[in-house]
Amino acid sequence: MRLDKFVSQCTDFSRAQTHQAIKQGRISVDDLIAHKADMKLTGSETVLLDGQIVAPRSIRYLMLHKPVGYICANSDGQHPVVIDLLDLPHRQELQIVGRLDIDTTGLVLLTDDGQWNHRITSPRHECQKTYRVTTANPIDSEVIDLFAQGVQLNGEKAPTRPAQLELLTPHEARLQIHEGKYHQVKRMFAAVGNRVTGLHRETIGTIALDANLPEGAYRHLTSDEIQSIYL
Repeated sequence: MRLDKFVSQCTDFSRAQTHQAIKQGRISVDDLIAHKADMKLTGSETVLLDGQIVAPRSIRYLMLHKPVGYICANSDGQHPVVIDLLDLPHRQELQIVGRLDIDTTGLVLLTDDGQWNHRITSPRHECQKTYRVTTANPIDSEVIDLFAQGVQLNGEKAPTRPAQLELLTPHEARLQIHEGKYHQVKRMFAAVGNRVTGLHRETIGTIALDANLPEGAYRHLTSDEIQSIYL
């Protein structure tokens, strides 16, 4: 990795600020003042900035309670994005793990660990997601069996994988799915003649949205929550 990229990734310095610091002799590599921003590092060097060791940042794993009105993206020209809710350095480098629609609330995971992200989002791992659903019309009990068998969505070649539906009230249910087709929950209810009016994600795998986390707030995952994805 280039020296300027390493320093800018591991500190709050931009690439331009890193170049300026190199020109000012403020950066050293293995006790030698660095003169070239494109100097190649192997990863074994000791890099100092103003006499302080520059160390790689720890990989971050976060849960966010997404409110209505936010897009699950790093940037958007029309709407606020979930990244805006994070008061963290280098927040734009975080990956959003499992996106939600602008009108859907609940659990969103974020990380800069690409392999961890893939473990959750890859269809072959069938990571379970749980949603609390509110519908316009009463939910017929027959829908439980229909979802368990799989329903045919408009525009899809194959039916959905078996899903578990638990009725909570005539207009509310808890739904567990193991895939992530586009607008899947809304399309599943549309396929049985109903319309989703409220949607809230409660869990991804065994990671549950923290009940003490208000909308718009976030926290770091515990080590157990991080490792649960691999169990």
